[in-house]
Amino acid sequence: MTFASSTATPVYLDHAATTPMVPAAIEAMTGICATVGNASSLHGSGRAARRRVEEARESIARDLGARPSEVIFTSGGTESDSLAVKGIFWAQRDANPRRNRIIASSVEHHAVLDAVEWLEKHEGAQVTWLPVEPDGMVNPQTLREELAAYGDDVALVTIMWANNEIGTIMPIRELTEVAREFGVPIHSDAVQAAGHMRVDFAESGLAAMSIAAHKFGGPGGVGALLLGREVPCVPLVHGGGHERDLRSGTHDTAGVVAMAAALADVTAHLDSESERLAKLRDLLIEEVQRLVPDAVLNGPIGDRRLSGNAHFTFPGCEGDSLLMLLDAAGIECSTGSACTAGVAKPSHVLVATGADPKVSRGSLRFSLGHTSTEDDVRALMDALPQVVERAQAAGMASAAGGNR
Repeated sequence: MTFASSTATPVYLDHAATTPMVPAAIEAMTGICATVGNASSLHGSGRAARRRVEEARESIARDLGARPSEVIFTSGGTESDSLAVKGIFWAQRDANPRRNRIIASSVEHHAVLDAVEWLEKHEGAQVTWLPVEPDGMVNPQTLREELAAYGDDVALVTIMWANNEIGTIMPIRELTEVAREFGVPIHSDAVQAAGHMRVDFAESGLAAMSIAAHKFGGPGGVGALLLGREVPCVPLVHGGGHERDLRSGTHDTAGVVAMAAALADVTAHLDSESERLAKLRDLLIEEVQRLVPDAVLNGPIGDRRLSGNAHFTFPGCEGDSLLMLLDAAGIECSTGSACTAGVAKPSHVLVATGADPKVSRGSLRFSLGHTSTEDDVRALMDALPQVVERAQAAGMASAAGGNR
């Protein structure tokens, strides 16, 4: 097997983790970094900074089908998810103490999972975890049955727009219609969706939606919660009353301006870029299945899958072994699994779909983005068969050793 030299440019196939900033965002951010001014100050520099923040808010709202007043700037997707899950839950329970239940899908990102579990542990929240179909989809009928069972006890439903591991796109509009029948607000983690598919907050029927700039070509450390004006929410951070008194703290002017520039840029090319990435994704999937016949594709096929997502399980392998062998060959991707105390754990997403937990540990996510090319896919195919062979050999050796 030939390994990439330390000076070679790696093939980056981990865009779902973070994607390089687009030139428009870099230009916008560097231009602002040379200026001074706190957006809360009343002097000229402060007013100029405030104008930039509000122009960014208007741009983001326009690209996501929202009103500017519904865009709450945060430090990223995780904070947005926590603010929505905790803040809406608390507000609902304050209004009616019976509303002490959260309904969440079993395949949520840990930004949502951990927030829900924190409320369960520290606030006595009751939690219902929605099962999913084998492709990771939440069936609207399943949500209807749970809401019918618990009625007025439900404070919040939270279901992601698109799954970060296996790329499943949820039927958000159908789910929100069900929640509306029961008068329950619904939040969606749209971190993987925004900038990668058409997202319209108003048309979706959502009460709240989270986004993160670094997933669509903006900078890290900045995001937003889109929150309906009529949706009560208790703030997590106090001290200044910024962002409708929901998220206090000095605005990251350069960050929000760059986020708006990135979203505007990707939105302008969304249809053509989605089509390009879907073709690359399908080529990647086809080639993996041809070269590694026992590889198992996880998640849906076709237009119910994110255009840049391909997620496989390689039986007989450990994901970490695959990852490191590919990294040594100059291919960067992700396992999509967590690691606790040095012991690899199977993906909770794959387990929720009914996959075997032991086999699921041999999974990899390849995610494409705006810098991806067919050459990247070919480079992966040049390395993958040998990597899988070596990982399977290592797995068999480990199993044999464990049987002694």
